[in-house]
Amino acid sequence: MKNPNSNRDIAPRPGTPLWLYMLVTTVAGAGLLVLANRELGPQRLLEMAGEPLPWVLLVLVVLGELLPVSTTDQAPGNGVPTALPFTFALVLTHGLPLAALLQASATAVAGSTRGHAPHRIAFNAAQYTLSLGVADAVLRLIHPTSDPGPWVPTGAELPAVALAGAAYFAVNRILVLCAVAMHERVPLDQVMFTGLGQQAFVNGVMLGLAPLVAVAMVHSVFYVPLFVLPLSALYIGALLLVRRDHQANHDQLTGLANRTLLSERAHREIDNAEHRDTEVGLLLMDLDRFKEVNDTFGHATGDRMLQAVARRLTHSVRPGDLVARLGGDEFAVLLPQVRGAAFAAEVATRLRDALAEPVRIDGTDFDLEASIGIALHPHDAPDFTLLLKRADVAMYVAKDARTGIEAYDPGKDRNSTARLSMYGELRRGIAEGALVLHYQPRVGLKDGRPLGLEALVRWRHPTRGLLHPEEFVPIVEKSNLSRAFTGQILDIALTQVARWREDGQDLPVAVGLGARDLLDPTLPTTVLTALRENGLPADRLVLEIGEHALAIEPEASGEAITRLSQIGVGLALEGFGTGHFTLAQLAELPLDEVRLHETFTARLTDGSIDGPTLVRAAVELVHALGVRAAAEGLHNQELVDAALRVRCHGGQGSYFSRPLSADEVLPWLEGRYVRH
Repeated sequence: MKNPNSNRDIAPRPGTPLWLYMLVTTVAGAGLLVLANRELGPQRLLEMAGEPLPWVLLVLVVLGELLPVSTTDQAPGNGVPTALPFTFALVLTHGLPLAALLQASATAVAGSTRGHAPHRIAFNAAQYTLSLGVADAVLRLIHPTSDPGPWVPTGAELPAVALAGAAYFAVNRILVLCAVAMHERVPLDQVMFTGLGQQAFVNGVMLGLAPLVAVAMVHSVFYVPLFVLPLSALYIGALLLVRRDHQANHDQLTGLANRTLLSERAHREIDNAEHRDTEVGLLLMDLDRFKEVNDTFGHATGDRMLQAVARRLTHSVRPGDLVARLGGDEFAVLLPQVRGAAFAAEVATRLRDALAEPVRIDGTDFDLEASIGIALHPHDAPDFTLLLKRADVAMYVAKDARTGIEAYDPGKDRNSTARLSMYGELRRGIAEGALVLHYQPRVGLKDGRPLGLEALVRWRHPTRGLLHPEEFVPIVEKSNLSRAFTGQILDIALTQVARWREDGQDLPVAVGLGARDLLDPTLPTTVLTALRENGLPADRLVLEIGEHALAIEPEASGEAITRLSQIGVGLALEGFGTGHFTLAQLAELPLDEVRLHETFTARLTDGSIDGPTLVRAAVELVHALGVRAAAEGLHNQELVDAALRVRCHGGQGSYFSRPLSADEVLPWLEGRYVRH
């Protein structure tokens, strides 16, 4: 027997309630099978062995066991076997003995083929025998017959067949889900109604075919294989549906649940916990020094390490716990039932211990460590959204303090109330148009001509005045405000560019994007709409992507940048040299410009021997890729001259201009076409 939401066999310990339940069920099923075949008799069994009927049906039932129709709440490989129409048809035509014998034999053959454990094969055979036995008893009770020949139901007898099918479904579901509930240590009612509608429908379709199979079987057993065609279509259609659902709810690299599935499951478990008056735990985990592995050995090695981490975490949690990957090297573990913070801390310790053994990849051993934050519902948060935030706070406390594991402590989250308050104020501010832009000119280093403007966002707070981005952008990047935030900045910036064009100044404007923006599938549409509404060509907009944004989800971010390049907008990598991104990765991106971070630019004049050499080498490699290089943080003439010597074509900084309000831009531009 398999848990419908797991790929691991149940292996109950002797003496446990689950072990006793499976033992009793297996013995009862075996007893019924023996009694049923005593009724058939050895003489009849020998006679039937020489007939084609049992052999044809045995092949079909084995194939049907190997090809179950899964629903979206079940793991691939589980579900309703396509053998059901054949075994139920045998119950109708020949009674329980032959049907139970063929089903048990097919279960043994198919289970061995798929490598199932012996206890699971025995339990599955018993569960089918008992379910078919109840269906047979219902038929005998409603429609007793003494006719020794095959019985084919007429139209008037179909209600009796339907009732027997319903009895089969109910008994089979109860037998399976009682074991699942014991295995996962959850109340039976919590699993009994999960996926009930889908599974009842699939069982109904299978059982509805059984009378047709019975009719074909009585005329000629060789008609029966024709049912393989519609059953194959049903199997393939269900398989494609399950795969699409799985892809939508699971991480492609590790196969773990993704953020969407974690959220859905957490909301359900929190609802269940409130009815049971129990606690739900959430562990948030971040790998320490994972970025060093990625930067040194490449993303292929990093991906294999993440896959190894996923395997270890999955095998270190209890049945019913959910392991998810949230992105990058961040994982989460949902604990549907916990007994306080001490129990959650024990789980966290077990997870860290599971990661302690080095991971060997291509002959190299990598040591893994993780920082884990713990938050509990309802003690730390009333809902999943806040629970995730509180676990995130605890994780960063663990990382900063280097303690490895921390439970959420309000005393170590002094700014949480202020941040939540600012989130609400910022959401209202965006809706009310409280964002304003200042513009910092970008200048050609050879001739001093303006090359463009960088849009720098400010928030006009109702009580605190004009706030700079470092005070509120982190809130945007960790919330659901990013789409509205970026959309409004694009509208403001492009509307202003259109006005300057009317005044004779046709310069592109650069707008920065965050990590969430790159993962937003609507971003290209948003950009195109903003350009169209302002009547601007695409090359009047430059989108700046920071190194850190690309490092979070490199593959997805690269795909987003490719889609944006097809629009025709300019693309610039901002803040190069901070260590989040490598030169080797630049070749994969359709960039127009790489902008050196001011800390990297500062090495040109810091007095070190290798500083200018390092910057020059980076710029030469950028040029070799066909990309322009620009310098940020040019605060004096010495830095400007040094940047020009290493062949930076443009730059920005206080030496040329401070950030300007929209009204100050045109006056500044007048007379700026000759370098001073």
